This record gives sequence, structure tokens and C-alpha cells, in this order.
Amino acid sequence: MTEKALILLEDGKHFTGTPFGARGTATGELVFNTSMTGYQEVLTDPSYKGQIVTMTYPLIGNYGVNEEDLESPRPQVEGFVVRECCRYPSNWRATASLDDYLREHGIVGIEGVDTRAVTRHIRSLGAKMCIVSSEDTDLASLKAKLDAAPGYVGVDLVAEVACAEPYRWTDPRVPPMGRGVLPGVSGGGERPLRVVAYDCGIKRNILRILAHLGCEVVVVPANTTASRVLGMGPDGIFLSNGPGDPSAVTYLIDEVAKLVGVKPIFGICLGHQILGLALGGRTFKLKFGHRGANQPVKDLRRGNILITAQNHGFCVDLEAVAADTEPTFVNLNDGTLEGFRHRRYPAYSVQFHPEDSPGPHDAVYLFGDFIRDMRAGRGEGRV
Repeated sequence: MTEKALILLEDGKHFTGTPFGARGTATGELVFNTSMTGYQEVLTDPSYKGQIVTMTYPLIGNYGVNEEDLESPRPQVEGFVVRECCRYPSNWRATASLDDYLREHGIVGIEGVDTRAVTRHIRSLGAKMCIVSSEDTDLASLKAKLDAAPGYVGVDLVAEVACAEPYRWTDPRVPPMGRGVLPGVSGGGERPLRVVAYDCGIKRNILRILAHLGCEVVVVPANTTASRVLGMGPDGIFLSNGPGDPSAVTYLIDEVAKLVGVKPIFGICLGHQILGLALGGRTFKLKFGHRGANQPVKDLRRGNILITAQNHGFCVDLEAVAADTEPTFVNLNDGTLEGFRHRRYPAYSVQFHPEDSPGPHDAVYLFGDFIRDMRAGRGEGRV
């Protein structure tokens, strides 16, 4: 087995490194993430399905991997690229090294790469499809394999990560932000608020927060009909994060359109894009997307600035439905839309991740808004 590994982009640019994790070959859209910590959450976030992630921070793996911080049962990325992988983690919670974890789950890793050069290339020319390999180092062979691989735009990746059957969330663990996540806000009471969450690749910490706030959470597959959801008696409907091109998830867009105005709706990330499309807006692909834990956004209603975690490559354009929608958040780096709400109904969404683990947690108060709207819909007042 060779100790050389290659990354070949669709434009012919290639980078050389050495293998770690599983040996093999993988294809996907090459993107970068600017977070200094949280690599385990990045790896297991289903929103990264179909992508090969480059971490801009140079040392990755120094605190290992543990079961408690997983956002899904296994790594979801197609491949992982770092400057240096730490093989001897130091943390009392660690149960495995990053190298062993990727090897166990068959994820190809490449280290020793100039990740600054990779990032500058993507920022200049945009995210690219690529192939990574630690078993084939012939550029012509890799180019042929890359040309034969499926693309990213127009592909329904939600179907690959969503649950197959409905289930009730019962994990008792407290979300990482602690027990005082939203003082004075509760979805409990004599009869807990019931949230039906569409699973497009939902992160566990979203479910932890809703459950911690006292909600009864039922998770359903992304292809569940509106009538079946309403038959479950929800007080509110949640639209989750997920991977890929939102316009390809037509079956969910059609059903969400039927739910607007019927029950309060809250969407995050892909859920934000699905809600925008369901209302008649459009989505477009960003040049290299927003991925990291340091994206500044402005809350246009409250007037405050938030530092947010983000992971998306598409953006919502609501120009066609401006009369029915109100922008609520804007990205301060590039001015793109980061949130909106319906002008008449309790239906709203954000592009960023207010639930993010390990952080930041500036926007976790949005879950409180959802709780209050569900209580108001039940006639219990806005508490």
C-alpha cells in the first residue's frame, strides 16, 4: 500500500499528502470549514453528505473522538483533509483517536496537505468536485474516475441520510449549552408541546434542545405527507438541516407548502431553504458557501449581532414573494439572506445553526420563539 495520497479537482488542480483513516478512494464536492474545534460534529453532520471537507485549522484530532458528541450515528463526510492529524489525543472523554475512528468507518483521510492553498483555490474559483485516493496515485486514472462520478448540484442527497420510519426522540442527555439553555421557556406542562420534526439529516443537538425544553419530539422521514404529519397532532413542525441541493427535494417542498398557515413552522439550514421554496422563492448556489463557527449575522428585528455556526452552499432568494415574507437575518460578510419569516403566519427559518455544538450559542433563543408560537397556537398565550 502506497504512503502517498492525492486530491484531484475537476479543474485539474491536484494536491499531494499522506494517508490516514481508511485507505481507499472517494469523490465529492471539496469544501472548507474554518472551525478551530468541533471536527467530530463536522464529521458526523449529515449536511456534509456528498462532500469532502478540508479543515483550515492546522492541527485536527488533538482531543480525540467520543460517543457523546456525535451528531449522527457515523461519519457522513465522503473524505477528510487536514494539515496534521494528531494520533495521540489528550482528553479524558476520548474513546478513540481520529485516525482510528475514520478507519473504523471507512472514511478516507489525507494529511500533510497545504490546506491554506486548498482553501485559497476554492475561495478564488469556487467549490469543486474532486476525488481523493490513498490507493490510486495515477492522475489519469483518477481523472477518469472523477468524470464518471455523480455530481452535487441537482442530486437528492436527503434520501441517503433521512430516517426510514418515524420515531420518538427519547435520549435524556442535556444539550452541551447546559441546563440553563433558555430560562423561563418550557414546552412542558400538563400536556407537553408536540413537535413533528422532518428528518432531512437532522442533527442530534436540535433534538436534545427541543426535548430539554420539555417538548415531545416525533421525527419523521423527509417524504412524509402533510396529512400524515397533521394526523400526529403536532403543536409545531420543524424542518431540519440536511445535505445537497434543496431544489432536488421536490416531494418535501410540496408537502411543506400545504402546512404553511396550519401550524407554526421553524426551519434550520436546509429546512430554511425548503420553506423558502415552498413559499414560491428560489435558491441559488454560493461560490464556496459558508462553513465554520465564526459567521457574523445581524438580527434585523432585535438589532443585535450574532456569531453563528454555518454549513451551507445554497442561498434563498425571496424576491418573488417579498410581499409575503420579511427578512429577519442577514450575513454581514456578503449580505446574503440568513433568515426570514412569513408576514401573516408563524412560519420562519434561519440559514445558520442556533443549536450548534460545540458553539457558538448566540442564537439559541430562536427555539424560545418557536415554543412561544406553539403555546399561542394552543391558546396558552405567549410565555
